[in-house]
Amino acid sequence: MGRNQIIDDLLIELGEQAPAGYFLALHIRFAAPLMMFQTYNPAWTDHYSRNAYALRDPMVAWGIATTGATRWSDIDLPDPFAIMDEASTFGLVYGICISCGPMTSRTVAGVARGDREFDDEEMSEITGTVLRLHHETQPPDQLTPAEKEALHVIASGDRYAAGAARLGISESALKARLAAARGKLFARTTAEALQRAKDYRLI
Repeated sequence: MGRNQIIDDLLIELGEQAPAGYFLALHIRFAAPLMMFQTYNPAWTDHYSRNAYALRDPMVAWGIATTGATRWSDIDLPDPFAIMDEASTFGLVYGICISCGPMTSRTVAGVARGDREFDDEEMSEITGTVLRLHHETQPPDQLTPAEKEALHVIASGDRYAAGAARLGISESALKARLAAARGKLFARTTAEALQRAKDYRLI
């Protein structure tokens, strides 16, 4: 089973553990996550984005500052914008925050339900799922020179044939290098791979 399939399966598992949805930011570096997924109520997601709540959210602040797992009700941080109270009006009444990884590659997840607190066993299972997702999506520390060259020629606007000619390799060899870079960066397209390589300062 490929890594993308493993990640997809773990996301399905996380979705089943989160009756009111989840938010997952994987490997936050330089203020941007490598990957981000969310299944919260879209009305809440839109409201949250419009109000730039990520910069003020006590759950996010806890996740960046601390590793481990905690219930939202146990997060003892100021919430001057009453974000947690607002979230409850969108069905995100009870939840947990899970945070793992070093500060240079932190993963933060929020998992919600509307009916009751998560019990200790559920918290443990969800933490395990998030830890596996963190592990499976570990970004590369570097790309090979050949992979970097391949990304650079595409970034400069060359099509496959022109890019391959510029590098003195076959078109299939260029495509193979790009495929390897996409795989390392968990990108489904070359454009996405380029952006992630830039975000992670690999090129």
